[in-house]
Amino acid sequence: MDLGIRGRVALVTGGSRGLGRQSALSLAREGVEVAICARTRDGLAATEKELRGFGVRTAAIEADLSEPQTPERLVREVEGALGPIDILVNNVGGSLGTKDVLKSSEADFQKVFEVNLWSTLRLIHLAAPGMQERKWGRIINIASIYGREWGGSGPYMAAKASVIAVTKHLALTLAKDGVCVNSVAPGSIMHHGGSWERFVNSQPRQVVDEFIARNLPMGKFGWPEPIGDTVAFLASERAGLIVGACVNVDGGQSHNLF
Repeated sequence: MDLGIRGRVALVTGGSRGLGRQSALSLAREGVEVAICARTRDGLAATEKELRGFGVRTAAIEADLSEPQTPERLVREVEGALGPIDILVNNVGGSLGTKDVLKSSEADFQKVFEVNLWSTLRLIHLAAPGMQERKWGRIINIASIYGREWGGSGPYMAAKASVIAVTKHLALTLAKDGVCVNSVAPGSIMHHGGSWERFVNSQPRQVVDEFIARNLPMGKFGWPEPIGDTVAFLASERAGLIVGACVNVDGGQSHNLF
């Protein structure tokens, strides 16, 4: 299937590893010119080399999106290197070691919202007006099944639920302008350097097996490729009627029917 996005320009945040890396690779495979960013240079060069293997233009930019001034610089550098952003994939996020609501301070909530929601909103404010002017755009926010139902830390649940709500609201605002806004809710996805890999490596085998038996109907953790390919499809011309959706990619892990 030709997704019809060859030559478009994408920015994928947190794109050096994990779900961001796979999203960038899936887009590059479709001929999209891809910019990635991460907090450190570690992994950026290696992922950029992979992206260039698809014969597309790329940019790899060091950027800490928890710093409020960073998004404006990032967008400026991306547009200087590749041109106006057609596809924005907000992938940066995490629970940052927080726990339940009562054990999380206001500062804990603030830091988790900073990386999961505020950075997403700042980039949307910078990229969406150009998409509106050009009458085409795609914004894909990486949420979590724990933004839809119980799981993870209290601040993380709250932040990802907010991402899903903002996605829905923005989607209906921009639909008339040819800009499709959606979110993806991954389940427990295993990737190198990720939190589930750390869980598996740090816990006794019995604990890991019990978690899998209770939570993962497929009998194993998820893997990044289905997330990346879902992002590429939502970014495509083929997804032009998908607006405001939150797509679970979780191997049946979530319990919410909606």
